[in-house]
Order: sequence, then C-alpha cells, then structure tokens
Amino acid sequence: MEELCTPPKPSKRVDLIATVSLGVLVVMTIVGRWSDPGHRQFLWLDITAGVLSIALIPVIVRRPVTGALALAVLAVFSPAATPPSTAATLNVALRRPWRTAILVAAAGTVAHLIQGLRQPIEGLPYFWFAVLDVVVHAGLLGWGQGAQARQQLLMSLRDRAVRAEAEQGRRVAEARTLERTKMAREMHDVLAHRLSLLATYAGALEYRPDSSPAKLAKAAGVIRTGVHQALDELREVISVLRDDTDLEDLPGGRPQPTFGDLRALVDESRDAGTAVAYDDRVADSASLPPATGRTAYRIVQEGLTNARKHAAGHPVTVLVTGRPGDGLRIELTNPAVNGTPLAPGSGTGLVGLTERVQLAGGTLDHGRVPGGGFRLQASLPWPHE
Repeated sequence: MEELCTPPKPSKRVDLIATVSLGVLVVMTIVGRWSDPGHRQFLWLDITAGVLSIALIPVIVRRPVTGALALAVLAVFSPAATPPSTAATLNVALRRPWRTAILVAAAGTVAHLIQGLRQPIEGLPYFWFAVLDVVVHAGLLGWGQGAQARQQLLMSLRDRAVRAEAEQGRRVAEARTLERTKMAREMHDVLAHRLSLLATYAGALEYRPDSSPAKLAKAAGVIRTGVHQALDELREVISVLRDDTDLEDLPGGRPQPTFGDLRALVDESRDAGTAVAYDDRVADSASLPPATGRTAYRIVQEGLTNARKHAAGHPVTVLVTGRPGDGLRIELTNPAVNGTPLAPGSGTGLVGLTERVQLAGGTLDHGRVPGGGFRLQASLPWPHE
C-alpha cells in the first residue's frame, strides 16, 4: 500500500473560510442557472445537489477520496456541485498518491462529461466543453501532485538535515570522549610513575631510620615535592574527566615527552634508589618520529614503574635499539620477586600500554622468562624519511 502524503491539517478557521467560499460559488451557480429560462426546470435539482455538496465539504477533509467520489456523483446531476467537486479533486491530488489521484481525477472528468451531455451549455459546443473538462482536471491533478512532490522533497531535506546534525553531534561527542580517554591514559601513566617514586622514598624512610639527618631531610623534601606534583597532575586528570571542561583550557596541558627524555627518566629512577642499567643503541635518534618517541617513553616509564612496585630494590636493565627502516625495539628485564607489591596497582597499566603500542603499529610482549625474571619487550615501526 502506497504511503500517504499528509500535509499539515488546516485550521478550523481555514476550513470555515473554504466552506463559505465554496458555498458562495454554489449559490452563484444556482442563481446563474435560475436566470436562464432553459435551466429553470432543473432548479429543484440544482438546489438539492448544491445543499448536499455543501454538506459534503467537511467530509473531503477527513475522507478525501470518499468525499471526492460522492461530489463527482452529484456533479453528474447538477453543475451546482461542480465547485466542491473540483475542490475535492484538488484536495485528493494534494494529499494522496498519484495512482489514487489519477482515479479520482478521471472520475471527476467522466462525471462532468456526463453532466455536459445531460445539461449542455448554450453556445458552447460539447467538444470544447469536453476539452475544457479534461484540461481543468489535468491541471488540478498536476498542480496537486507537484505541490505534494515539493512537500515531500522539503520534508526529506529537513529529515536529512536533522539526521546529519544528529550524526555530527554524535561524532563530535565520540571524538571528545576518545580525546578525554587518551588524555586520561597519559595522566594515568604519569601519576603511576610519580606515586611509585613516592612509595620508594617512603619505603626508604621506613626501612632506614638510622640514616643521617641530611639524607632523611633530602628524602622528605623529595616526597614533599613529589606530592605537590602528584596533586597537580591529579587535578589535571579530574579536569580531563569533567564533561564541562574545554579540552583546550586544561591547566598545564597534556604531557608530551620525547625520546630524548628517556635518560632523564632513567636518572630519576636511579635517584629513587633503583639500579638501572641503561643501554641506548639507537642510530640517528633525531629522525625518530615524535609519536614513536612518546610511545617509547611510555613503555620505559611503565616498565620502570612496575619494576619499582613488584621488584623494589632489584636492578633493572633497559635496552633500546633501532635505526630508520629497521624499527625501534625496547626491552626491560628485572628479577621476578614474590611478595607484596610496594604500591598497589589497578592492573590496567600493561593493558593500556598494549593498546597504545598497537595504535602506533607496533607489538608488545611481556611475561616471565626461563631464568626467573620478568621481561617487557616492544617493537615500534620506524620508517625511512
């Protein structure tokens, strides 16, 4: 069944105006025929058809096809029903599919052709009456279907605009969510590293109470500085996760470490008491893409953080090798120690690191080695310039 085109329903005031206007046309038709002596014999039929056609005007609003066919039947008997009949034909052409509109227009055409045979118009040959009848109904059909097609086009364009706007809003929301997730992951790595350093210094104070006052004061100062840094970074994480925060107005911005910051990261771990053997065998590190350098930094950072948590006080080996076209490889190894971690973890650090490496086009592997230690290996692409 064909879908109906239903334009907005007219108001009661418009209905009243249309009814009155058609009523006036019906009355004018009856008066005009009464003034013609040849048609006075049909006066009673004209009045009856006119009254019935006016009574059917509200029907063509609620049941357009039924009302139009009923008025076409009345038009067979009297021209007084012609104004409402043509209006009903136009209404169907405006509101119904083209097949239905053609059938109704054909019914109206045939009805008026019969009317012309029964009550011919003086001075107008029947041939030209038939031509006028066909042209008028064809014009009504074309007018209504054209207006209906335009209405459907406007509705389609409006729906497309609404859907496009909704889709754009959804994409913007997804992009903002993805950006917040990336930023939160960055800050998670920074906070985990910072807190593991604090736990290391706090552990040194706890297990070496016999240290000299100078060393105790230095450790306390490092802890105090680290706490302030961790609080600042925590505020940034909260700002990232708040829905009403503009990503471009974050305090301090997103950390953007580079490959050249690796040595400072290793030195920071050494200052915290971790023995780190760092071997850098990277050729032409200046040509390393910044994104790859940041990923390499995060890999080493996560490896050192986990080593401090799970193997505190034991040495860590960091080996970085690579060259353009051959890729960048990172390997961290440390002894496996059974016991309670120095600082609790969420268990999601390596999961997030794996996702980061995969997004960069690399691979990550981690686990125990036959010698009883733990190894973290990563391989990152490094194309030729």
